Amino acid sequence: MNKRIFLIIALIVCVLSPSFSQTQIIGHRGFWKTDGSAQNSIAALQKADSLKLYGSEVDLWLSADGIAVVNHDATITDNGEKLVVQNTTFDRLRKVVLSNGEPMPTAEEYLDEFVKCKNTKLIIEFKTHATADQERILTQKVVDMVNDRGLQDRVEYIAFGINYLNVLNDIAPDAPAYYLNGDMAPNVVKAMGLSGIDYNLNVIKKYPEWVKECHDLGLKVNVWTVNKMEDINIMLDLNVDFITTDEPLLVKEIIESRK
Repeated sequence: MNKRIFLIIALIVCVLSPSFSQTQIIGHRGFWKTDGSAQNSIAALQKADSLKLYGSEVDLWLSADGIAVVNHDATITDNGEKLVVQNTTFDRLRKVVLSNGEPMPTAEEYLDEFVKCKNTKLIIEFKTHATADQERILTQKVVDMVNDRGLQDRVEYIAFGINYLNVLNDIAPDAPAYYLNGDMAPNVVKAMGLSGIDYNLNVIKKYPEWVKECHDLGLKVNVWTVNKMEDINIMLDLNVDFITTDEPLLVKEIIESRK
């Protein structure tokens, strides 16, 4: 009788807990593949929130005069002039207009808008700078902004650079932080005290066993940037915790179809 009860309970757990049920969606640079939006725009954040995504990712730099600004690439071309973001003053960067007509946002403006969001978390990527000092200043500024707004439980951090993660561990040790570079095995990431890995799709395809290893260690797994149906299904089969994508509607559709 005990064995029969055990088998029934196990069957119920399997039915109620399919392998993909825990996978959540993060909008890569927000939800920008829609009317009125643009990558890393405030509209992209608003639209990610309207989709009730787990998270909306955003990229941050420090301008030459110490203002935290939102942009993905290290450089940006404006009216034919190529600007290196970290070497350019905010006054000049402010003249950059995104494809939806918004000016390049500051981190402060982004966080002020994020306060109004009801459904999504903010996934902040710290971009790699020329010096460790720039990275320390940027990290401190952003963590202070997050703390001032009481957003500690709604913000997570990601970075390619170890320096950022060390600084975060010093000033915000309880903040969820993930490593992006893809060159460290789960046990190393665990030893660093991080929350998990946030690796490129091709890394996880090469080392699919890392997903289970992370889960066994109590770490979470995010994968970027997953846009194709085949890759989405592979990641769902692996039971990754998060899929970062430019195609959140497609990922939602596939998840729904597998229920």
